[in-house]
Amino acid sequence: MSEQGSTTKAAEAPEAPEAPATAETVSAAPAASTLPPTTAAPARSSAASRAGSSQTGLAASAEEAAPQRINRRKVREGIVVSNGMDKTAVVAVVERVRHPRYAKTVQRTKRLYVHDEENSVSIGDRVRVAETRPLSKLKRWRLVEILERAR
Repeated sequence: MSEQGSTTKAAEAPEAPEAPATAETVSAAPAASTLPPTTAAPARSSAASRAGSSQTGLAASAEEAAPQRINRRKVREGIVVSNGMDKTAVVAVVERVRHPRYAKTVQRTKRLYVHDEENSVSIGDRVRVAETRPLSKLKRWRLVEILERAR
């Protein structure tokens, strides 16, 4: 049994120098970053890969991302119900929804606060608005175009 113990110790002795070699391999990982971007991309997080895609010159992925960003924001049409504030209008958007239990069509009205830079809308105008970043406490929409003027 003492021979087996010494054999085990002998087997452990060569492994001890290999442990630093493994550490060197781990420390050599930054040198592996010189691999092509396709090999390094799976190891990155999605945010890091987006940031790194411009650096690696992957124009195809940037072109694919551009159309997705355009369609991300909501667009609604509605009637201007108030324009008394400066550069702000209130637009009523009517949404027709089917009632879940009674299956009858129900109208739901939402009042959206819309940014109107030129103060160009008047009450009764039919307008198209698009979602945007928060501009004030209640304003999250901007005026895209005036579809029809009030009579």
